[in-house]
Amino acid sequence: MATKLVDLVYWRNMRRTGVVFTGLVIGLASMFQLSAITVLSHICLGVMCVTFPLRLYYKLLELLRWNPGLHPFQSHLDYDSSLTDKDTVMLVEEVVLLIAFAVTEIKRLLFIDSMIESIKFVVLLYLLTYVGLLTNGLTLVITAVIAIFSFPLLYKKQQVRIRRMVRVIKAFVKRIKNLFLSVYNLVRPSAAPAPKPAPAPAAAAAAKQKAKSK
Repeated sequence: MATKLVDLVYWRNMRRTGVVFTGLVIGLASMFQLSAITVLSHICLGVMCVTFPLRLYYKLLELLRWNPGLHPFQSHLDYDSSLTDKDTVMLVEEVVLLIAFAVTEIKRLLFIDSMIESIKFVVLLYLLTYVGLLTNGLTLVITAVIAIFSFPLLYKKQQVRIRRMVRVIKAFVKRIKNLFLSVYNLVRPSAAPAPKPAPAPAAAAAAKQKAKSK
C-alpha cells in the first residue's frame, strides 16, 4: 500500500495518478455545493453507469456463445483486500500509539513543559485563527490534496535549489532561537548564592589554638 501511494504521489503512472488526482479534486470541490452523502452516491452511480453496461455486454456475448463466460471485472473481484488477524492487531497498535503520542504532546504543550515549544504552539494557534477566518476546512483539504500531488514532484525536479533554500531557512531559525534563548537567560532571575558551609568543630578548635599561640 505504501509503495502504491508513493507511485501515485510521484506520478510514476501518469494515467492512474491523473484519474485519482482529478477524481479527488472534483469530488472535494463538489462538496461545496452538495453534501458528502450526495457526492458519494453520485460517484457510485457514475461508476455503475460504466460497469453495468459492460457487464451486460459480456453477458450477452456469453449467451450468444461468443464469450466463454469471462467476467470483465474478475481481477477486481479476486483481489483480496481483507486483513489478517496479525495485520489488524498491528494496525490497531499503530493507531493507538499515534493517538497516545498526540495526547502526550498536546498535554506537554498546554501545560508548558518547555517554554520555547509552548511559544511556538501559541504562535501556530494564533496563525490558525486567521486561517479559520479566511477559509474553511474543506478548502484546506483540497489545498492539502493538491500539495501532496505537487510538492514531491516539484522537489524531485528542483531538489538542489530546494535543499539550498532549506539550509538558509534552518540557519535563520537557529539564529532566532538562539536570540530568544539569550533574551530568556537575561530575563530569568539568577539563582541565590549557596551559603558557605560551616567549619567543622575540629578545624575551628585548631584555628583557635593557632590564634592563642600567636
